[in-house]
Amino acid sequence: MSPKAMTTTGYVLTGLFALFMLGASVAPKLLGMPVAADTIAALGWPTRFVLPIGILELILVLLYLYPRTSVLGAVLMTGLLGGAMATHVRVGSPLPSHTLFGIYLGLFMWGGLWMRNPTLRAVFPFARET
Repeated sequence: MSPKAMTTTGYVLTGLFALFMLGASVAPKLLGMPVAADTIAALGWPTRFVLPIGILELILVLLYLYPRTSVLGAVLMTGLLGGAMATHVRVGSPLPSHTLFGIYLGLFMWGGLWMRNPTLRAVFPFARET
């Protein structure tokens, strides 16, 4: 894949990840939508954590989108996604649809960052064996 195509694909993956996080997770929490409180409560968390988690997610998405802090944002978001996965394991959520969803988001997030960041590709190259 050409460098330009790889960078473009990286930005598309990054945009998809950011739009999903903002629309499906951050907005319901910050707007005080009942679905956010219901979901948090069903997972065993007190509903008073809805707004702080939404603010934290927003900050992490913004860190991820800003090029100078994108790796930091991705690392911190990976921690958040890991915590979400642990919560789903604790409550016995279905494995492929709920528990592993953090892996799916993480693949989009890191894949987008890897494809749009040549420095990250240099640190973590994919090499073919000949």
